[in-house]
Amino acid sequence: MLELTGITKSYGGRRVLDDVGFRVTKGRLTGFVGGNGAGKTTTMRIVLGVLARDGGEVTLNGASVTAADRRRFGYMPEERGLYPRMRVLEHIVYLARLHGFSKADATTRATALLEELGLGERLGDNIETLSLGNQQRAQIAAALVHDPQVLILDEPFSGLDPIAVDVVAGVLQARAADGAAVLFSSHQLDVVERLCDDLVIIAGGTIRATGDRESLRAQHAQRRFELVSAGDAGWLRDEPGVEVVDFDGGYAVFDVDTDETAQRVLRRAVAAGDVASFAPRHPSLAQIFKEVIQ
Repeated sequence: MLELTGITKSYGGRRVLDDVGFRVTKGRLTGFVGGNGAGKTTTMRIVLGVLARDGGEVTLNGASVTAADRRRFGYMPEERGLYPRMRVLEHIVYLARLHGFSKADATTRATALLEELGLGERLGDNIETLSLGNQQRAQIAAALVHDPQVLILDEPFSGLDPIAVDVVAGVLQARAADGAAVLFSSHQLDVVERLCDDLVIIAGGTIRATGDRESLRAQHAQRRFELVSAGDAGWLRDEPGVEVVDFDGGYAVFDVDTDETAQRVLRRAVAAGDVASFAPRHPSLAQIFKEVIQ
């Protein structure tokens, strides 16, 4: 497990990280979200040792992170850093060799990974001839080729079409299933919500929310329910303690003031006709994000 505790960082007199702390757990995908300038990239670079922290600690499995530990990290920066005139396979093999693999093992690893990422037909192409989306896939391959135990990815889905997003998401899920701890940032909240197990929300250099996805949704949930019934649910508008948010005949979304009100509504709905479904509505990640950064 990778853990950050009390991380601070200032530039001049401006503090850009203030008591930042969260965990990235082995075998799980952790989404790291925040607006531009919130502190995501600075935090990631401190974890990697690229930037020095002013205070706090970064630990791996309870011990301070060392240079040897970081050689087992995989990092994909937001800025593309590949050599444009190298061939795709040649480049990833080269990076694997830097991590100590033999040429044969490096070639086998790189070929399998590039095929897994959908670049099997582009192995002999120069990086500069690839589309931006395919360059992004190659950049992800560069971060993964040495089977890192910790993966840190800054905007890995940037520039990818929906099919490529699914491919990359599947690759990251497979790495987590194999035991890697994966931290990734993204502005695409729908992708984060679909993919991640845990969430970290940062704004203004401070952590505003952190935890597993379902716990955060429950924590920030309003008493909002969805009713689908065979009859007309217009009677909801006259129910004490109920505020209708959306309505269409037998379909309604509404807020209640107490759990007892919700139970009363359910009993009346059952009495009024067949109820197809009655369930709480959990907030989306976008709604939670807006709530906690205000």
